Amino acid sequence: MPQSKLIDAGRRWIIGIVASVTMLCGAAGAAHAQCVERSERVAQIALDAFVSEPSSLLNQLRNEKEKLSGRLEGYLVTDISVLRSVQGLTRAATQADRASIGTALHRAEIRCRATKSEIARKISDFVAKMHDSAVLAGYSSEPDDVPLPPPTTANMPKPGASMMSGEYKTELADPFASMPLPE
Repeated sequence: MPQSKLIDAGRRWIIGIVASVTMLCGAAGAAHAQCVERSERVAQIALDAFVSEPSSLLNQLRNEKEKLSGRLEGYLVTDISVLRSVQGLTRAATQADRASIGTALHRAEIRCRATKSEIARKISDFVAKMHDSAVLAGYSSEPDDVPLPPPTTANMPKPGASMMSGEYKTELADPFASMPLPE
């Protein structure tokens, strides 16, 4: 009897190790699938919602083509695995929305080119295999030499906005002091 308990404990231990290794490998794969810095990534909950129901994006952003392409571009540069859901989105989209989807695909490819060229290649291969004229029209309407958007400075401290002052930033700053003027 004790030997069977020992075998069961060993099996549970092995299953735990396998599950841990699987989770670590999955997290490493997701980290490699991102073209942008953490501050520019889309929240995981938004990605999960898009993957589970791609056409909901069309319902949220009716007649807002620029927002549609911007949001889809954000999804793609955050995690390339959402590319599988783009096909479902395209099937549910109107002709005008398909052009916006093509624009988003091209913009995402351009943003990924500098950091993750293999992801940019996946996007261009995906577009080539789609054989959708509206998506191709939107994709080719964007020039290749579009400058990248400046990095987001949302998490960076602003000059002159520090709450601490002094040589070692150990003293509280004067909240009533005048703000420095930009030059």
